[in-house]
Amino acid sequence: MADRYCVFGNPIGHSKSPAIHALFAQQTGEDIVYEARLAPTDSFAASVREFVVAGGRGANVTVPFKEEAFRLCDAHSDRATLAGAVNTLSFVDGRILGDNTDGAGLVRDLVFNLKTPLSARRILLLGAGGAARGATGTMLEREPAALVIANRTAAKAEDLALHFADLGPVSGCGFADLIGESFDVVVNATSASLGGEVPPLPEGVFSPDAMAYDMMYGKGDTAFLAHARQLGVDRLADGLGMLVEQAAEAFFVWRGVRPDTAPVLDALRRA
Repeated sequence: MADRYCVFGNPIGHSKSPAIHALFAQQTGEDIVYEARLAPTDSFAASVREFVVAGGRGANVTVPFKEEAFRLCDAHSDRATLAGAVNTLSFVDGRILGDNTDGAGLVRDLVFNLKTPLSARRILLLGAGGAARGATGTMLEREPAALVIANRTAAKAEDLALHFADLGPVSGCGFADLIGESFDVVVNATSASLGGEVPPLPEGVFSPDAMAYDMMYGKGDTAFLAHARQLGVDRLADGLGMLVEQAAEAFFVWRGVRPDTAPVLDALRRA
């Protein structure tokens, strides 16, 4: 019997994670099956436990359950503890172990795949939820000149910045507080693109030659990337590379084998 894994989310029909892990398994010879599972918003924990009882070995977690997944775990990796959010679950000896591979996936995609250095750059991170929590610590490890977290509710962004204050130059604010500021890298960690919406950014936030990066992905530009393109931003990237890179990190956590991400990402782009 192949080992069973899945991804939990709501919505989940758009997920490419099953295809990614199928390609990883084919490449590495690991005997696994991986599926997408829709978890009701009010019964995530029950959905996880049902999967464990059915023989599940591990699971990824996506919107909107990453912070709830953290609370569900019996133990956490250091990076999950720092993030306060979990996107990778392992089920071992009756315990639920939590990790967070989002930050590693984002930074690897930006720095290695997209050749976008973060060191000494001004970075704007939009959103203060689980995705932002997973990315903040890893981006600060790259020693940016500044990392500003902006959120519709400013207090939530300020609290998140305070949580990471010991790691580097990070601050939090509301979207209106960005007036007069500009950034080299702007990362959308909100789920606004799922609804075709764009965070209310003031003019001028994109510096010349800025990178606009959306953690969401889909056919063509997301709403955020389309907006950035209209503002004259030429360097655009969706979150498909991040998805593949964080999935590879999760695969390594589960199987102890690190897949080669380049051919998988190429295959998804062609598809």
